[in-house]
Amino acid sequence: MKIVVLVKHVPCVLRGMTFGADHTLARGGRPGQLNEADTYAVDQALRVARRRRDVQITAVTMGPAAAAAALRRALILGADDAVHVLDDRLHGSDALATARVLATVVDRIGFDLVLCGSASSDAGTSAVPAMVAELLDVPVLCFADLLRVREHRVEIGRNDGAGLQTYAAALPAVVSVTERCGEPLLPTLTATLDAHHKLVHTWSLTDLGIPGAGPGATVVHTVAATPAARSPVVLADEPTIAAIRVADFLTVHQFL
Repeated sequence: MKIVVLVKHVPCVLRGMTFGADHTLARGGRPGQLNEADTYAVDQALRVARRRRDVQITAVTMGPAAAAAALRRALILGADDAVHVLDDRLHGSDALATARVLATVVDRIGFDLVLCGSASSDAGTSAVPAMVAELLDVPVLCFADLLRVREHRVEIGRNDGAGLQTYAAALPAVVSVTERCGEPLLPTLTATLDAHHKLVHTWSLTDLGIPGAGPGATVVHTVAATPAARSPVVLADEPTIAAIRVADFLTVHQFL
């Protein structure tokens, strides 16, 4: 079984982020990390591998040179190898352009299952998994709180507010997982050391036979800074009085 995990390199802290002249997020010079939601996807792939003997896990990302750090972390967490799509023409790519590139990579690698985090911490669109599945012409199951991989199908459990509901799809398929699927296991020292010997393939758009991804169909005309947060109000009253004041505040501002 070939499992491809789509991962993303995101800023460690979003506070204080600015936008460039082209209205894209200015990431240069800021520390980054593997998107937290994607750690769950890598961990779920590893859990599948521990129950089977024929699993190959490949981590895939696209982004600038710094994005290689996300792949290195994915390799430490259990991926067997990785692919980094590195090309200056990818700057400013929207969700659809990103999905087109990732789908091309996945199709070239070959796959039985594609796993993704439910959303990235910097964009949060949650759209890429479904777009990738559409481009690959395979089923998609999103927001999995529970994952089971059978011989020829994948099953997920998702809490839609009315309890855990079960959904299934035939393989090959794309699945996005949430943090409720289980805490990722901590990597061992051996896994950390072994990761240095795993291969990371670097491909350009030319290597993939893509003439140019471009920013995509999305056009950003303007951006505005988020208003500064108000100073918190600390209630030092007795619990009963504090509760009354909170209730009054919620009522006045129509939260109740």
